[in-house]
Amino acid sequence: MNAAKLARRRIGDILFKVFCVAVTALALIALAAILWSLMVQGFGGLNLDVFTMATPAAGSRGGLANAIVGSILMCVLAMVIALTVGVLAGTWLAEYGGRSRYGATIRFLNDVLLSAPSILVGLFVYELLVAPFHGFSGFAGSVALALLAVPVITRTTEDVLLLQSATLREAGVALGAPLSYVIRQVLWRSARGGLLTGALLAFARISGETAPLLFTALNNQFFNNPWFDLRQQTANLPVVIFNGALSAYDDLRRLAWAGALLIAGTVLAVTIVARIVAQEQRRS
Repeated sequence: MNAAKLARRRIGDILFKVFCVAVTALALIALAAILWSLMVQGFGGLNLDVFTMATPAAGSRGGLANAIVGSILMCVLAMVIALTVGVLAGTWLAEYGGRSRYGATIRFLNDVLLSAPSILVGLFVYELLVAPFHGFSGFAGSVALALLAVPVITRTTEDVLLLQSATLREAGVALGAPLSYVIRQVLWRSARGGLLTGALLAFARISGETAPLLFTALNNQFFNNPWFDLRQQTANLPVVIFNGALSAYDDLRRLAWAGALLIAGTVLAVTIVARIVAQEQRRS
């Protein structure tokens, strides 16, 4: 190799590294600016009323308690649905039909749903559970969120189960246990760290979704009566943030910033826990 070609390769390598560093720095600067504005504006709107009072009218005293409760209820119900469907679907793909043509089709459809725009999911649930019953509901919102969480859990479950040693399956079957029993009592227990990681990532995925809730749960300025009744319009943080951010009133915008900070903090905490669990799973 002559000196000129070697010099060109070194220059190209240096330029590529500089480009990568510059792009990374630009992304980090943008992220830091977003987090800084979120913390400055969000902490300015946090107080005890945020956690104890319902969303107010403009110019009135109030908080985000009903939206916090509504978001928790819908996310919990969504995760119950998503975990049931996602874990079973991922288990079937990993242990039974993953190599069949039907399994390949299911995996492809799951990947499509994984990247589907959330607004399309909200529109689908609107046509399925809102329009036929002539009313928005927290239950419809939970179903929409569950549809967004299912593909995450399905993919994670399949990947985690495929990583389990084949000797676990062989040992259980050799003792005369049915494969279904081996899956429930051996594989699921061995992969519980990975399954938990998938559940946490799915929760982080749905906790800040706004578009599907605009089509399904909409919003409620007050607590539901009773507060756990999801058969009616249900307050939730994403839609309250959306409405407050578009408001012309400073107090509602402050509440929107406070709600955004709460969601960002929750997602950050869940992501950190998921990474810790994933690291512990790799060590074990």
